[in-house]
Amino acid sequence: MIYKLLNTIDRMFHFDRARAHCDIPCGIYDPSGAQIAALTVVRMMDLMADLEAKGGEKNVAYQNSMARYTAVKEEHAEKAKAEVRVIWGDYIKAQHLEQFPQTHQVVHKIMQLGSKVRQTADRESGVAFVEAINEFAEIFWATKGIKTKRAKAPYAPALELVYPDL
Repeated sequence: MIYKLLNTIDRMFHFDRARAHCDIPCGIYDPSGAQIAALTVVRMMDLMADLEAKGGEKNVAYQNSMARYTAVKEEHAEKAKAEVRVIWGDYIKAQHLEQFPQTHQVVHKIMQLGSKVRQTADRESGVAFVEAINEFAEIFWATKGIKTKRAKAPYAPALELVYPDL
């Protein structure tokens, strides 16, 4: 009963929902979630371009696929931004910023590109989004004293990603 009452009040006033990675803090941070999400953005852009290139009738199946690709692209762009925000806000400390003063600039670039890839289907922006997150991943792993390597992702769109060299 209390749940129904609170749910009704929430619908009337549209309260913002609190969300958090983990405010314990758990100490488990990894940029790979952001990297995979950014790859997904580019993959959806590729699927959208392929669907458009096939031409044909703009029928219900076309509209359905395009809507789904767009929704997934936007969801994953926001997910990538959120993953980076959590690491930047919860993990990155003053000593990291002294060591890597470009961190704020890199995060700002990620946020800007994340917004752009949500607004467009521009593959170049998607690739730049992946690369900016790779740059962030290099900084992140360096703060932990872990070397990194670059390798192509083993799945489409097969872009290069930064991995910890363990």
